[in-house]
Amino acid sequence: MRERTAEPKFTFSVYLPTSLYKKILNRARKGKLNTFIREVLEEKLKQEQNQKEQLKQQLVKGYQTVARSQKRQAEDEIWDETTGDGLK
Repeated sequence: MRERTAEPKFTFSVYLPTSLYKKILNRARKGKLNTFIREVLEEKLKQEQNQKEQLKQQLVKGYQTVARSQKRQAEDEIWDETTGDGLK
């Protein structure tokens, strides 16, 4: 006997402007409206997640650059003190 592993499904109502509904009907294949809407929503959510990941990576790179810059600046100050020691 085969076990079912499908996700539970939920039904809900969405109110759309007529113009948007007609666009969706024109794009979706006949009898595949639910599938089309699900795929569009999944793609949109995936894009948003990718954008968040890219932003996170950019922030990490920026913080690393600043940290390296601050470390380099501290090292420069040490060298300035060392090389200028005793000289006026």
